[in-house]
Amino acid sequence: MDISNLFELLCGMAMFMFGMSLMGDGLKRAAGAQLERLLAKLTNTPLKGILLGTGVTAVIQSSSATSVMTVGFVNSGMMKFRQSIGIILGSILGTSITGWIIALSEVQGGGGWMSLLSTTTMVGIIAVAGFCLRSFSKKHRLIGDIMLGFVVLMVGISSMSSAMAPLQESKKFINILTMFQNPLLGILVGTLFTAVLQSASAAVGILQALTATGAIDFKTALPILLGISIGAAVPVLLSAIQASIEGRRTAFIYLFASIIGVVVCGAVFYILNAVIGFTFMGVKMTPITIAAVNTLFRLANVIILMPFIGALDKLTCTLIRDKHPDDEQDINQIQLEERFIPYPSLAISQSRSAIYDMAKTALKSVKKSVTALEEYSDELFEKVKRYEDLADRYENDIGTYLMRLSQNELKESENADVFKFLHTLTDFERITDHCMSIAYIAKNNKEENIVYSQKAGKDLQVIISAVIENMDLTVNSFMDESWKPDGRVAALTQVIRALCGRAEMNHVKRLQAGECSLKQGSDYGELLTDLERIAVHSSKIIMAMLEVEADSYHIHLTGEQSLKVRDNMIEKSTQEYVEKYGLNISDLQINR
Repeated sequence: MDISNLFELLCGMAMFMFGMSLMGDGLKRAAGAQLERLLAKLTNTPLKGILLGTGVTAVIQSSSATSVMTVGFVNSGMMKFRQSIGIILGSILGTSITGWIIALSEVQGGGGWMSLLSTTTMVGIIAVAGFCLRSFSKKHRLIGDIMLGFVVLMVGISSMSSAMAPLQESKKFINILTMFQNPLLGILVGTLFTAVLQSASAAVGILQALTATGAIDFKTALPILLGISIGAAVPVLLSAIQASIEGRRTAFIYLFASIIGVVVCGAVFYILNAVIGFTFMGVKMTPITIAAVNTLFRLANVIILMPFIGALDKLTCTLIRDKHPDDEQDINQIQLEERFIPYPSLAISQSRSAIYDMAKTALKSVKKSVTALEEYSDELFEKVKRYEDLADRYENDIGTYLMRLSQNELKESENADVFKFLHTLTDFERITDHCMSIAYIAKNNKEENIVYSQKAGKDLQVIISAVIENMDLTVNSFMDESWKPDGRVAALTQVIRALCGRAEMNHVKRLQAGECSLKQGSDYGELLTDLERIAVHSSKIIMAMLEVEADSYHIHLTGEQSLKVRDNMIEKSTQEYVEKYGLNISDLQINR
């Protein structure tokens, strides 16, 4: 093998990897967001996940790409970690399809019309068709890219095989390959080689090209194929460096599944070989037999692990522990995947998951802050502070992400979602601000030993009950995909404002009568304001949803019309809440 063969080999490798990338990217773009949407939704059972992971990986020609995509879904909260395990196992099997595509290079035609079946003829026809589609058809341009990617891949394989052909007569090369017959060394070489290439398909393709030397037998090929399975986990692990705990677990599932498969399958095979003595160990390999062995190993791996998905879940959770097991989200782990920006439906779905988490954070903040008024502790105070910091981060990250997304061409329904999210972010954040203010009042009451009078405490408890009910209604309505306007939040907000107004008037009367001291009432008015503002922001969230609901039915409301619709809806709920919280209709006129 001289210098020209070396350059031909490098050229062939470059063309092979570029062709594989071009074909995979073309397939992904042609499918649009359909592949990602399927991954995100059709994973409710392990078998469906495995079949889906296999199919998607067979289409995009990369287990790493499928697994990295899955890490992104888990990372963003669009998919549960348990759901991802089936997809990862499926991707391990699906990547073997590339070996069969490469094995087409073995297809040879006979004379006459049978020559049309030869690889050279098929590649030539596909190249011409791909060029025409890419150059002259805007509608089918992506199909042309896929075809040309396949052609470049096949030409790269041909170049590598041609460059390596002289090695079949090299004793040094054959001696080196003989070293890999040691299973452990072969697995190590396969792992390192694939880790460098960051592609199992590319590593298998190069191994198939090496069969042209005639020096690759079964004994040499098997351990290298086992190592390739492990090395393919490297790009997946790299994608999870900045991921959430669930995202990192998903990435490590690929590694654990590959290692377990190699250990189990390898141990069973070599033990049987030691006992029985397989006669095919010295059989010379071809691209077709390499593809077959690779597929059989990966299929056996998936079959072995499929019944133990629950055990894999527990193993991964045990080895990769959550630093926040009490369901507290790490403020640095709000993940909005940039790769979803070109796919608005996915980006919006991810944003929806994030803002739902923000809504739940606001609800927890309300409940913890009012609890601190009666049962203050530094732990409660820190939790409320943490919620407030988290809401700030949510507002900034989701808002920035949605503004970037809005620069794309969106459907009417997608624009409605972006509108709703952008118009409610600030309200959820402001709710946590008022909760922080309540927490500071609770802390001051504890430090100054301030206890409200019995009458003040009773008024406060009624308002707190109404505010918590209002927040529950708001968050549940916001997260309900089938929500229809019912006016309850707006009605209850009016009642809360009246309750706060009445409580403040009663407070002033108690001060004048000397029933309460100035020290007891110093922060009481501010506390009432915070509770009232929480209710008002809840009502504004529902108003934003109401505008979206009206637009979805092509009912474009002016500000005055919107208020009229709201008033008509809340009238039915008002009487219920007036009676429940001990008010009269006339009390609703009380303003603070």
